[in-house]
Amino acid sequence: MAEIVILLAIKKIGIALASGAANHVSAQFAKCKTQLLELQGSMSRVARELRVMHDVLCHMDIRNRNSQVYDGWLEEVRKVAHVMEDMVDEYLYLVGQKHDTWSCFYLKRVFRKRSSLLSMNQIAVKVKEIEKDLTHLSETKTRWVPMINNGDSGSTNYIVKRSQDLAKISRSLDEEDLVGVEKNREKLEQWLAGDDFGYSVIALLGMGGLGKTALAANVYKKAREKFQCQAWISVSQTYSREDVLKNISKELFKDNVSVLSKTAAMDITCLEETMKSFLEQQKYLIILDDVWTPETFDDLSRVLTNNDKGSRIIMTTREGHVAALASPGHILTLAALPEDKAWDLFCKKAFPRNTDHECPVELKPLSEQIVNKCKGLPLVIVLVGSLLCVCEKTVEEWRRINDQLSWELNNNSRFDHIRNVLHLSFIYLPTHLKSCFLYCSLFPEDYLLKRKQLVRLWIAEGFIEGRGESTLEEVAEGYLKELIDRNMLQLVERNNFGRMKRFRMHDILRELAVDLCQKNCFGTIYEDKCGGSLQMDGRRLVMHRVKKDIQQSFSSMHHLRTVITLDGCMPSFTLLPLLCNKSRYMTVLELSGLPIEKLPDAIGDLFNLRHLCLRDTKVKVLPKSVEKLSNLLTLDLHGSDIHELPSGIGKLKKLRHLFAEKTIDPDWREIQCCSGMCIPKGLGNLTNLQTLQALEAQDESVRHLWELTQLRSLRLWNVKGNYCGRIGESLVRMRYLSNLDVNASAENQVLLLNVCLPSLQKLYLRGRLAEGAFEESPLFQAIGGQNLHVLNLSLSQLREDPLPSLSRLPNLTRLQFTRAYNGEQLTFCTGWFPKLKILVLRDMPNLNRLEIHQGAMASLERLVLANLSGMMEVPPGIEFLMPLQRLVFQEITNDFLTLLRECSAIRGAHAVYSLRY
Repeated sequence: MAEIVILLAIKKIGIALASGAANHVSAQFAKCKTQLLELQGSMSRVARELRVMHDVLCHMDIRNRNSQVYDGWLEEVRKVAHVMEDMVDEYLYLVGQKHDTWSCFYLKRVFRKRSSLLSMNQIAVKVKEIEKDLTHLSETKTRWVPMINNGDSGSTNYIVKRSQDLAKISRSLDEEDLVGVEKNREKLEQWLAGDDFGYSVIALLGMGGLGKTALAANVYKKAREKFQCQAWISVSQTYSREDVLKNISKELFKDNVSVLSKTAAMDITCLEETMKSFLEQQKYLIILDDVWTPETFDDLSRVLTNNDKGSRIIMTTREGHVAALASPGHILTLAALPEDKAWDLFCKKAFPRNTDHECPVELKPLSEQIVNKCKGLPLVIVLVGSLLCVCEKTVEEWRRINDQLSWELNNNSRFDHIRNVLHLSFIYLPTHLKSCFLYCSLFPEDYLLKRKQLVRLWIAEGFIEGRGESTLEEVAEGYLKELIDRNMLQLVERNNFGRMKRFRMHDILRELAVDLCQKNCFGTIYEDKCGGSLQMDGRRLVMHRVKKDIQQSFSSMHHLRTVITLDGCMPSFTLLPLLCNKSRYMTVLELSGLPIEKLPDAIGDLFNLRHLCLRDTKVKVLPKSVEKLSNLLTLDLHGSDIHELPSGIGKLKKLRHLFAEKTIDPDWREIQCCSGMCIPKGLGNLTNLQTLQALEAQDESVRHLWELTQLRSLRLWNVKGNYCGRIGESLVRMRYLSNLDVNASAENQVLLLNVCLPSLQKLYLRGRLAEGAFEESPLFQAIGGQNLHVLNLSLSQLREDPLPSLSRLPNLTRLQFTRAYNGEQLTFCTGWFPKLKILVLRDMPNLNRLEIHQGAMASLERLVLANLSGMMEVPPGIEFLMPLQRLVFQEITNDFLTLLRECSAIRGAHAVYSLRY
């Protein structure tokens, strides 16, 4: 864990040294320049020491996690790294105040004015002390903490032993412990017994504790007799090619003592050749249990070759990129047990002597709660059930276990196996992913994490480092995908065109991660049930379900860097002025939904603030001091009562995401359903903006829009027709733009955007479209719109059927018309919209016939027909779309409802309807 803090400190030092502050100092202030150079030299030496520490800790970690001395030493390292991070932030703020005038006089003036900050001299002294502390810690470690040396196997055996113990337990599970695996077992047996004489690699994929090893062992016991030779090898994280090959040879030659003795003395090259020659003549079955890297399989593939005898290899792994090495179609992804199977397994373990393992009636409600907390993880269910088996069968005892289950999982020695299974997954994460993973655990159980929001928070926290020409957002999305591939996060939903959208953390994994956060001062969760006072010692504070105000200060407030409030249920938040005055290193303030009406002027003193969210608050005015937040990356004012940004907003040159929109009509039916925000001046300075939602189109803002070339998402409100030409010229310069939303100021204003935007994926147009827009604008042509996935047209006043033109868009996955078409008929012809998944037709009173030909919209999953008052028949051809995942009729008449009920084409379909009132 200390390596996470160290890595963040190293990144910060790198940024500080890259600023080149000393180069800006005029020659006449040589003394100041000398002081800066000395400070940068100290920082550089601290960074080198920390980098070596980081590498050593990454190598040691779990191998010494059973050492109290080691843990105590790590705690001291964390403290020093935290102090260093604070000093670098002070330094970065100081050098950021230069404004092209670097002088000792200027610096002294700044520090006289801002006495809360440290002076350059104080920073230099503190960094020198940190240098000495690190030297002392290194010496202490050499004296007292066992190091990993080539000849020291004692400390390296811990991880191997734990992995082997867990594998042995899983392999020895009884048949009755394997509940809910019937389909997976049948599929695995089919793959092993197939008539194909080719060589097949099978992967069992899933998070730790799902029963991959147990399933493989169960099938292996039954199938191994059908193979001429077989071997089971536990690979684990401390993979050694030579050790694995020797273990395989022991299994293969266990009945041939002479060959076994020869292989024991062979070098690795000779051993490989001997095994390869032997296996080429055999139909073999090899189980590679607990494979963590693709390199492991690549190393062994030279020996485990295809011999056209029907040989099989089964790998169990938690890593998606390892499972990808399996033969096509031979990945078996294990999931958590469904509720009924989880209940059956629990009862078998908790009540083994009861008739049919039946749960006593008085214990059933509490037992169901306990099973629910296990979240379908077989290993947890087995161990919790076994614990309860030896407990008194009383309601009081069951209630105690239920109330304390989280504590038991983290502290009871009987649950060591659960902790080790899941800790292995965490410890094997690269350092840059560990902080991202722990951050997710600070959110509540079953919380649906959103990709975009989490990415912005990770970047603000400094977890993401640049890679080549990719943006930080793209790198962060790669981190997220990696966590999902490693089964550390569960993907819940993708958007219409397959991009990750929402995900969550398994509750048991989260419980262990929360414990790690608290023990290592990474972050703290605060809930009402925590008690009246706020006791914490972490850098991050996330508040869940807090129903009463928090007014008091707390000891670690000074070093607090992140405050996130969830649910917005706090009646007030008087802690905010305290945070602004005392938490000067604050990085993230996420205050969405709070009933706060005013932001303290002291908000501008939070020089380190990178993320400020006031979404859905009652704040009416941003204080002028906000312009001093020179490091701000995200400003989220969506749904607040703020109508205009302060004139100095253009000074926030690092700003990447600006959300500033207010909903007027939540049904989105009127032309003025939302409003954007006015930016009085300085829009052209915000050249790092990637998201701008939403801007009120005015002469001044439209004139400077062309300077925002980094925009990925742009929403404009109150667009007049005569602005379109200038807006189009600006859009052409935005080569990364993927999301465009343009809304007219009135229904008589015509929107005409004749531009080619090759990166555009989502297009929303609200307002009248020019005649011939579909023929003239490249946005709607096969080439110009080849990447367009989502198209939403509202109040377009179209008289000609737009479908023939739009059918040329090859990748459209969502199409929505709202008051877009004034005609009477729409026809979807064969072969049109092959990738369309969602179709929404809404508020078109003249439409009386919707016809669907066979072969149209072959991928459609959801059809919504809303307030089509002129439609007097069920759309002919709707049977060609069945079965739809969701079929919705909204605001229909009773007569139309009768027609629906009589329609055989949709009888039995999952249809939802609402009547018109």
